[in-house]
Amino acid sequence: MSGENQSARWVVVAQAGGAAEALSRELKLPRAIAEILACRGMGSVDEARAFLFPTLDQLHAPHLMLGMETAVTRLRAALAASELVLIYGDYDVDGTVATVLLKTAAERAAATMGVTADVRYHIPHRIREGYGMQESRIAAAAEEGVRLVVSVDTGIRAFAAAEECKRLGLDLIVTDHHLPEDGGVPEAIAVLNPNQAGDTYPYKELCGAAVAFKLAQALLESTARDENERLRLREKTLPSFLKLLAIATIADAVPLTGENRVIASIGLKELRKPSQPGLRALMELAAIDASQPVSATDVGFRLAPRINAAGRMDIASDVVEMFLAKDTEIARALAEKLHRLNDDRRATEAEALREIEARLEKMIASSDGLAPVVVLDDAPEEGAASRGWHRGVVGILASRVVDRTGRPALVITHEDGQAHGSGRSVKGFHLLDALTAVHGEGDDALFTRFGGHAHAVGFALKSERVEELRARMDLYAKSRALDEEVIEEQVECDAELRLGEITPEFLKALELLGPFGNGNPEPLWVSRDVRLTSALKVVKERHLRLSVEDAEDGTKFGGMVWGRKSNWAERAEQAGWSQGDRLDLAYRLRLNRHPDFGGWELEIVDLRSGTKETRAKEVRNEV
Repeated sequence: MSGENQSARWVVVAQAGGAAEALSRELKLPRAIAEILACRGMGSVDEARAFLFPTLDQLHAPHLMLGMETAVTRLRAALAASELVLIYGDYDVDGTVATVLLKTAAERAAATMGVTADVRYHIPHRIREGYGMQESRIAAAAEEGVRLVVSVDTGIRAFAAAEECKRLGLDLIVTDHHLPEDGGVPEAIAVLNPNQAGDTYPYKELCGAAVAFKLAQALLESTARDENERLRLREKTLPSFLKLLAIATIADAVPLTGENRVIASIGLKELRKPSQPGLRALMELAAIDASQPVSATDVGFRLAPRINAAGRMDIASDVVEMFLAKDTEIARALAEKLHRLNDDRRATEAEALREIEARLEKMIASSDGLAPVVVLDDAPEEGAASRGWHRGVVGILASRVVDRTGRPALVITHEDGQAHGSGRSVKGFHLLDALTAVHGEGDDALFTRFGGHAHAVGFALKSERVEELRARMDLYAKSRALDEEVIEEQVECDAELRLGEITPEFLKALELLGPFGNGNPEPLWVSRDVRLTSALKVVKERHLRLSVEDAEDGTKFGGMVWGRKSNWAERAEQAGWSQGDRLDLAYRLRLNRHPDFGGWELEIVDLRSGTKETRAKEVRNEV
């Protein structure tokens, strides 16, 4: 694409002074690791120690959440009376895992109480039903004899569904994490959402499954008969729940800070003991070796896509059945189905992405260039054919457009006069606020439905109004100063590091900073004046493999430069880099576990000639 060979700005955030020095000294940490901790808000030794060594004790008590006592009391009463309970979930990882956790907890609590629970669940079909609680399904539940509905990862804006529950005499408990509307929350027996007005719960960034987990934990604690059961709950049951909850937390891209960090850290350790046959089979199919540490990357790029594939391409209830299955053969068959669906999803996505790439190239080459917010739909261009984009992958496609353009993106597919879309954003541009601003009111209202958060949204509108959406988003983005200066590509680096500082002790300390993800990004290092020890090797026309050494002490590392956004083979040829040249590198450290040629290597994000001229362009923020 145009601009591929332009260098990004490097922004290096360096933490000097007392805070980092104290952390390094008191916790016996390498200098660079201490600098990162200080930069990320760990100003005291106690804060840093809690960050580096998460424990169950750092989780907040569930009863701190507004409405919890009422929710537990009603759910316990329903179980004790053997009432028919319906868990109303969602079709993504967060919603399906939330369903599994709460159903499992309710059945265990009922068994402790000496009764048999009748807890059913409903996961909506993405295409046939769409997102959120539907009045028709509530009516069907009432006919089946349901007396209590508990939503998970949905419901905070389900005013019509709540009214239907009330009309039919069904009690409703809402558990959700999405932002409520300004007008308040639906009428229900209890609403559990740390983001609702009046809730003083200490941590606001939980995913939907985590809110459901809080209800599950409170329910199980309320039914524990003695101290031994409470101890078993804390030492065995809760960590086992965190195994699945970590998958939802990482997949939903909530910040890996506070409680989420505890959940992800402990849960990833528990994933090395996959007791559920479905989880064990899925991990095998995803080539995740449980004998090795499981990373957030393993979950985000191997497990989560396979779980999400069910809701994107078929029926998400298969995920719940897989996790709940006790029969090894049934669980394996369901895991294999998810694996195949993920292959189908990848093929569908790749086909649509080829068309999107071509359209982006045309936009860039046009006199107008790319809009501040890229809005793409599958309506065929004049003289071209389009087979339509699958509704299940438009969110992924929006992410790909953001990756390629560095701009917020909305991707839309048309079906029977309705346009269904998903959006993804960039840092500093709140996408749900943008949709709320352009929506309008009354007869001028643009969307038939929309929702989400700062980084991701879903929406629907009439197909004939997509051009109007483009125009409104363009005006809004320009009013928010989302211009070329704001969206200019920039590489944010954490700290400077000599290759010679990358020792076994350093790498052990680096692993303590994980798990990495949103809110706790993997550190990006800068090393200066490293020497190329051999000629660059071009891989698949766009990528580069290189070998470098520390110019001071000769420490050697291999590295890869991936040409996902930029053709690095062309850039290297233009720069004329050859053996012996000195370069500045911005990179992450990667552990390659290949049995023959594994080890730590550099995943290089950007590189440039190691000259004073290029360094003078660097922006440095001394914090």
